[in-house]
Order: sequence, then C-alpha cells, then structure tokens
Amino acid sequence: MELRREQPEDWWEVEALYDLCFAPGREMLSSYRLREGVEPVPELCMVARDDLGVVGGAIRFWPVRVGPAPCLLLGPVAVHPTRQGEGLGAFLIQEGLQHAAALGWERVLLVGDAPYYSRFGFCKAEDVQMPLPTNPERVLSQALVPEAWDGVAGPVQPDT
Repeated sequence: MELRREQPEDWWEVEALYDLCFAPGREMLSSYRLREGVEPVPELCMVARDDLGVVGGAIRFWPVRVGPAPCLLLGPVAVHPTRQGEGLGAFLIQEGLQHAAALGWERVLLVGDAPYYSRFGFCKAEDVQMPLPTNPERVLSQALVPEAWDGVAGPVQPDT
C-alpha cells in the first residue's frame, strides 16, 4: 500500500469507501455536524492505494475546539472490506497521529469503541460534551503531548 495525502481528485473514491464501510445515513451522526462547513486538515487526510491504484483505506482529521482549546477530531477512518484484517486501519491511525504530533497538534478526540482505540492510546474523554445524541462512553481522547487534556473541558465545537 502506498500512503499519500488525499487530493481533491480522490474525493469521490474516498466518499464511496466511507459509504461502503458505514451504515446508510452516516452523515446524520452527531460528529458530522462538527464537520459541516469546515474543511478537514489537509495535511492529515490520507489515502492508502494498492499497486493497482485501488483505494484500500482512508482517514480524515477535522479541526474542532473543546471549550477554547484547539483539538483534532479523528474520523472517519475506513478500510475496504477486502483489505480488513491486514493492519491497514491501525497503520492509518498511527501514521495520522504521528503526523498530527509533528504538525504541533496537542490533542485528539474521536467517537468510537474504547476496546479498539485504547491500543492507540485513547481513553474515555472526561468533561467533554459532544453534540447529542452521542453516547458519552464512546467519546475518546488522546494527548499528543503530556498533560494536553489537563483543564480542557466543555462542549465540542467546529473550529472554523
């Protein structure tokens, strides 16, 4: 797999992958409300293509704020069903987090399953309120620098 920054011409293929991997109506999820009218962080949106040029996976990150603190919202991340079980999702997440830290981002937030994301350093986010009806148990955070979440609390808002 070749991992590269997502380009505008990748948009349709990446959206098709997200449609394939997630339930119909994915845009109705509360996390999508934080993305409306906001561009993702282009340096952190990546596409993995195989040697035939077929998209095998993709990841995006979006700028948000928790209270006044800047933060990244990870997601969506998806791997084509024919490529699942190869470690591609883990690779996308690890590379994305490393790039985010290198770019100076301090904290990351996502909505997901704690048993899966805990292996990447995510834990339940305390005192962070995602838009309803998000289950608070699924709101996870990670500090990319020590103590980055100390004192950070409040509602999650788009960072426009």
